[in-house]
Amino acid sequence: MRNKPAWIFNFIRTAIFAVLFITLGLVLGFRYASEGSLFGQKITLFENLADKTKTSNLSNLINSSSKNTSVSMDTFWEVWQLLERDYLETDKIDESKMMEGAISGMVTGLGDPYTMYLPPEDNSKAEEDLAGSFYGVGIELAYIDGVVGILAPLSGSPGEKAGLLAGDLIIHVKDEKTGLDEDTTGWTLDDAVKNIRGLKGTSVILSIYRKSDNSSQDITVIRDEIIVKSVTLEFPEVNGKKVAHLKLSKFGERTLDEWNQAVSEIVSQKGQIAGLVLDLRNDPGGFFDVSIDVASDFIKSGVVVSQKSKYSTKNYNSTGKARLLGIPTVVLVNKGSASASEIVAGALRDDAGIKLIGEKTFGKGTVQDRRELSNGGGLHVTVGRWLTPSGNWIHDDGLAVDVEVAQNYDTPDDEVLQKAVEQF
Repeated sequence: MRNKPAWIFNFIRTAIFAVLFITLGLVLGFRYASEGSLFGQKITLFENLADKTKTSNLSNLINSSSKNTSVSMDTFWEVWQLLERDYLETDKIDESKMMEGAISGMVTGLGDPYTMYLPPEDNSKAEEDLAGSFYGVGIELAYIDGVVGILAPLSGSPGEKAGLLAGDLIIHVKDEKTGLDEDTTGWTLDDAVKNIRGLKGTSVILSIYRKSDNSSQDITVIRDEIIVKSVTLEFPEVNGKKVAHLKLSKFGERTLDEWNQAVSEIVSQKGQIAGLVLDLRNDPGGFFDVSIDVASDFIKSGVVVSQKSKYSTKNYNSTGKARLLGIPTVVLVNKGSASASEIVAGALRDDAGIKLIGEKTFGKGTVQDRRELSNGGGLHVTVGRWLTPSGNWIHDDGLAVDVEVAQNYDTPDDEVLQKAVEQF
């Protein structure tokens, strides 16, 4: 039997290798397509998203033309290049601001007022607000006679200690550290806040005009940490009855500690009060989990709130503390009560039969998650709807009250509080 030519063996060997490579490629391709992984390494976009969904069109969109995707980036880059080439005042072209404007426009295009992009400076302010503290001089600002003025200095603040008074007009601000030296003419209140706040231990000079004695003076204030309480508790006597008036102004990072302290004080005076008035008027909300903790002090068991997200529904139950259970309670709300404050009010109404007094609430029935971005900015994105224990979605409708009464701001009396005490 004669030997076969060498070329036949080479051909067979090449064919076998080709089949093996094709087979291996098909296996890896199938594995990648089905599992989103290659050699055990997960390939995901938007790692923070709970569903880990890959946006398969993203890479196409970035380099898109109108021919291969439903949305094209071509016009975006076309406008960008035309502005850079043709815009008259070249020195005013700020690419960072242009990009932030583009991002804001993209988010605004969703039509959801609660899904928003916050540039780094605005994001920092939002964090300070929820944290309940910031560095500054501790004054509430307002326009007085069309001029930036002091509505009131906060008690114990650096501004109060330096001698600033309610009604003072701020004419000029000087900050040697930042080089600021400007009259406040034309300033917005946001401008004033930005320029008067600063790092702890630094000084700012406020030139003020005091109408009460027609005097002007420069007052130097050393900035320090300003703590803004979100929980206040008083024990007033209303219509001959001593009550606990517990007011929440927001659900922030410090709220739970302040809340626990107030609850302990109420429990210690349980036998001396006719009832508890939980005041949620003008409370815009805040952290979702804090609202559950607050509601749990009135509810022993059961659902406080349900969250319906894109892919699932989850019930959040009472933690079972119920330290205020047994104390006659009413809740005050108005059109400024929103989000987390509505969660608490809805839970107390549905689970504990507690009356709501005042005006219909704002009606914000969605939940936002805060995402920190690489540029220092933030994205607040709507991730779900929340439902009351009875299953109602109150978005845009608000919570109806059991006893309707509006506050008359032309009188010094709190008619809503007085009406609430009548329930005890």
